[in-house]
Amino acid sequence: MAVRRDRDRAELSAFAEELKAARQQAGWSSDDLAAKIGFSPSLVRMVESGNRSAQADFARQCDKVFMTAGYREDSDGSVTPGTFMRLEARLRDLPFPSSYRPFVPYEKGARVLRIFEHSLVTGLFQTEAYARAVLSKRPNTSDDAIENLVTLRLARQEILSREDPPLVYLLMDESVLHRPVGSADVMYAQLRHLADVAARPNVSIQVLPYSAGAHIGLLGAFTIAEAPDMSATVYLEHSADGHTLENKADRMAQVIANFDSLRGDALTVGASREQIAEAAERWKTETD
Repeated sequence: MAVRRDRDRAELSAFAEELKAARQQAGWSSDDLAAKIGFSPSLVRMVESGNRSAQADFARQCDKVFMTAGYREDSDGSVTPGTFMRLEARLRDLPFPSSYRPFVPYEKGARVLRIFEHSLVTGLFQTEAYARAVLSKRPNTSDDAIENLVTLRLARQEILSREDPPLVYLLMDESVLHRPVGSADVMYAQLRHLADVAARPNVSIQVLPYSAGAHIGLLGAFTIAEAPDMSATVYLEHSADGHTLENKADRMAQVIANFDSLRGDALTVGASREQIAEAAERWKTETD
């Protein structure tokens, strides 16, 4: 554990030191840099002190204003990463539990993601406010650490806006729509976002209704990442930490069979989207 913490701190320090050195060489204050990249001075200072992970757009703007080695913007909108974008890519996975880290590259490179959630909106579709409400419940976690976790969770969602986003099949228990996470405003915004996401051509969201009764999914959430070569890797969630299944064909086959069984009891995509929208409106009435 100490080795992992040391590596995490080293990665954060590398970005922080590079940023501070570039800023000082340019003769800018942290306020000057903040104005140039469009972020708050307090965020710049937190990143420079190593107390906050930089987001992808923060790193890109730093590359742009400092014109770092390798950075290039082409006429077609593509970007070649510079120093800060490369360092930020190494930062993204740091705050994740050690058990989840092996799964991160599988999620990033997946052709298809099959997700079952029994209690919360999946992290890939969480709004910032909902994610913060969830992560703030972690015991013995500082505010800075929570903000890092929120940043990293939102960064995972970048796979949904890439040129070839994965197909995402999400099954979720109906209780997800009714469990209060944060305020009623947070729930309304989250469910409206979920309904909007469900309209994307690469996303299928289905609700497992209460009428389905007891089901195998109540034992825990899971994600199946299918690679372009059709191989699959599974992440199983549990309260202690979670577990990544790699090269365990028999257990992965069982999880895939569980997903297919749950999908058979779920509402149709259209009916599910209607139920999500209706639940959002009920949360809205609590905000009025």
